Amino acid sequence: MSPVTHPAVRPPVHPAVHRVAVMVLDHFAPLDLGIPGQVFPAARDRAPGRDSGRGPLYEVVTCSPGGRPVRTRTGYRVLPDHDLDVLATAHTVVVPGVHDGRALTDGRLDEEVREALLAVAGRARLISICTGAFVLAAAGLLDGRPATTHWRHAAAFRALFPRVRLDPDVLFIDDGDVLTSAGVAAGIDLCLHVIRRDHGTEVANRTARRCVTPPFREGGQAQYIERPLPDPAGTTTAPTRAWMLEHLEEPVNLAALAAHARMSVRTFTRRFREETGLSPARWLAGQRVAHARHLLETTDLPVDAIAGKAGFGSAVSLRQHLNAAVGVSPLAYRQTFRTPAALS
Repeated sequence: MSPVTHPAVRPPVHPAVHRVAVMVLDHFAPLDLGIPGQVFPAARDRAPGRDSGRGPLYEVVTCSPGGRPVRTRTGYRVLPDHDLDVLATAHTVVVPGVHDGRALTDGRLDEEVREALLAVAGRARLISICTGAFVLAAAGLLDGRPATTHWRHAAAFRALFPRVRLDPDVLFIDDGDVLTSAGVAAGIDLCLHVIRRDHGTEVANRTARRCVTPPFREGGQAQYIERPLPDPAGTTTAPTRAWMLEHLEEPVNLAALAAHARMSVRTFTRRFREETGLSPARWLAGQRVAHARHLLETTDLPVDAIAGKAGFGSAVSLRQHLNAAVGVSPLAYRQTFRTPAALS
């Protein structure tokens, strides 16, 4: 049998294109591997006056130790195009989840993998999906930092990596150059968050639309942990949530929302949390923050006007909520995240 050959490592296709390298290990989670390859290439620059993409903003490459085939527990293998040398050319490195292996069982990594991750730490952005956090932690890259992983593996993670500030109750955590996410769909949320951070809300929303996925779920939203699903034959809160989105600038109270849903306050509150993982007040605050961020990025409206349109009532309230969500003031957010198109 002929030896496997791989393409030579080349720089990104264009200097402006951000290279994402996905590092795949044995026993990888198949969907986790597909998420960055699906979401990042869907982020495209837009030509003025057109909805179609003008050009890719990210390039995704895939690698494995030695460029060898890697296997999943579901009965197949994949053959990445690159070995770990390609990590040296990446701006972002993504580690998908794993279902087995030393990182999960004893908190250790093969030396080749550990050295490759340490070599890019501090230079490239590091992202883990689901149990990929075990890999980053085994390399010592999460010590003293906040991180998350799938809630089912939280106890094992804490036992192996007591120095990591684990929060298993959130969808993802952005700690600057290291970002971690919970299971499967939370990896999509994190990739969209990264695109939003890099290129603004408009590009992230178009990307979500191309991927047919919700454009925004706040990272601090709770994971869906052993919650019973609402009765599909019963009334849901979806119409009321849609109404809330159309009336963000209006003051609302829990009694009015329950009345709109034709439920008692107690039933509405319980059903809302079952369906969203959040209380009505926290969900509404998150939607208002998302709308305010969009207005800060895409309009020249004064902060007071944005606070009113987003339903916060005052610039002081908006500042408090935005600072709690992303850690910056409205003016600092506008200066940092304003898209080039909005500034032109």
